[in-house]
Amino acid sequence: MPLFGKNREKKPERPKETLPESIAGIASVLVVGLFILTFIVQHFEIPSASMEKTLLVGDHVFVDRLSTTGKGAMSWLFPYHDIRRGQTAVFMTPDPTEQGLYLVKRIIGVPGDHIKLHNGLVILNGVPQNEPYVTIRDGFHREYRDEFPQAIYDEYGAMAPGWLETLKASIHNGEVVIPPDHYFAMGDSRDNSKDSRYFGFVPRENIIGRPSFIFWSFNVPEQSTQPQAIPDRIESFLHTTLHFLTLTRWNRIFHLVH
Repeated sequence: MPLFGKNREKKPERPKETLPESIAGIASVLVVGLFILTFIVQHFEIPSASMEKTLLVGDHVFVDRLSTTGKGAMSWLFPYHDIRRGQTAVFMTPDPTEQGLYLVKRIIGVPGDHIKLHNGLVILNGVPQNEPYVTIRDGFHREYRDEFPQAIYDEYGAMAPGWLETLKASIHNGEVVIPPDHYFAMGDSRDNSKDSRYFGFVPRENIIGRPSFIFWSFNVPEQSTQPQAIPDRIESFLHTTLHFLTLTRWNRIFHLVH
């Protein structure tokens, strides 16, 4: 029968974790986290307004690196599918003057598609597209931007090196034909987006993945694509720390990206 009072049996004490065991436990957590961030998802911060209202400046998103690229050590475990029209994608810019710069845009055309714009409206394979995610136009008309690929010499100075020659070779009957293993990407804020109209087709190998969801959103001004100096980083860190509660867009956290 059970004993009570002073004679009650004491439960054996759980052995205390040794220092090597604690270090091993912490290391295993770090390794798992590093594996996930290296092969499965990647953090990406939205620096510009070219994808408003889908993505805002200061949105922090997790990018799915596997399902749309088939890359990574665990790609055999996750379903793979080709990049589809209408998906958002993170990719390395094909502009040789901005090597290493990551961009996020919407994939408008896939290999073999015929594309042109009329008054800013995308006409894909002869069909005007219904794009509810596109931001309202700015009210101004620019021939090359809004009637692409017409007036190709109007924006020559804004084009990436080599794009004009590739563009001219890709125009057939007034439409641009997207070559194999390349994509045509545009921002949702069409009048405020440097996209495939200016830097050209996006090669398949440049695509990193697609944004899955917003895990944090902080209200900040549009950022420069140039690396910040150390004093600027410190100032930015202090600003974020002091205004974390008031400038966080709480309604956007865990918002899925479409």
